[in-house]
Amino acid sequence: MDEEIDIINTNTRNERIKNFFINNRKSLISVFVVLILILCGYFLYEELQTRKKAKLADQYNLAVIKYESGQTDVLEELKTIINEKDSTYSPLAFYFLIDNQLITSNEEINQYFDVIINDSGLDKETKNLNIFKKGLFNSDFANENELLNILNPVIKSESIWKPHGLYLMAEYYFANNQKQKSKEFFQQLANLENASQKIKTEALKRLRVDFGE
Repeated sequence: MDEEIDIINTNTRNERIKNFFINNRKSLISVFVVLILILCGYFLYEELQTRKKAKLADQYNLAVIKYESGQTDVLEELKTIINEKDSTYSPLAFYFLIDNQLITSNEEINQYFDVIINDSGLDKETKNLNIFKKGLFNSDFANENELLNILNPVIKSESIWKPHGLYLMAEYYFANNQKQKSKEFFQQLANLENASQKIKTEALKRLRVDFGE
């Protein structure tokens, strides 16, 4: 008797499954087609991104080779790479231009910093590093508010670059004879838990030597 009941239950279940597929075949086919299209789109996108990065790599390497061989007309090529907003080759092209003094306009350099920081898809800490580098670049000519606006995303975070941002602001204030503000930033740095011992020791040294702490 039990065996007969089990057979009936199994047949009933199978019939329900069969009816479900029959009754919903159009919806199921549509879902299957959509999934296939999504997968195809994903793999196509990945392939296009790989080809794009390979092309940028070739463009960047060719520009560097040209420059090192004495052909200095690579400015526009490297600017084009920057504006592609690639996480690898846009920063490389940008810093190549700076290191070789191929762009000297502070305004233009800051515009490219913004492209690298905001539009290139950098990971969090690489982005923070570039924010710090932008602050370092601007520290020679920016006013207090401008420099703070640049560095605040790092200074107010828990980034590994926060101690460097604090140190830069402390040095900036000290160089501009704003000793109290400089002292406050050195004290923040000295009390920072996640700062390296080296930079904390330097901050304590400055507090002792320059402020008698």
